Amino acid sequence: MITVRIQYFAILREQRGLAEETLATASATPAGLYEELRARHKFTLPGDRIRAAVNDTFVAATAPLRNGDRVVFIPPVAGG
Repeated sequence: MITVRIQYFAILREQRGLAEETLATASATPAGLYEELRARHKFTLPGDRIRAAVNDTFVAATAPLRNGDRVVFIPPVAGG
């Protein structure tokens, strides 16, 4: 198990009801962590629509997570 700090933006923040939380997880990648959170919090966006950043750097969905990482999940955004 590792402990990570998670930040949510836009629709994910609305669906979770929080901007951030700290969580113990057995997930080893951002993709695994998102799927765990999606099941737990009933997120409506599939994982392939989410970008992840770890410690302020965009990473692949399969990048390794380490204890103490800050993970940011960023949904698609609309703009004009």
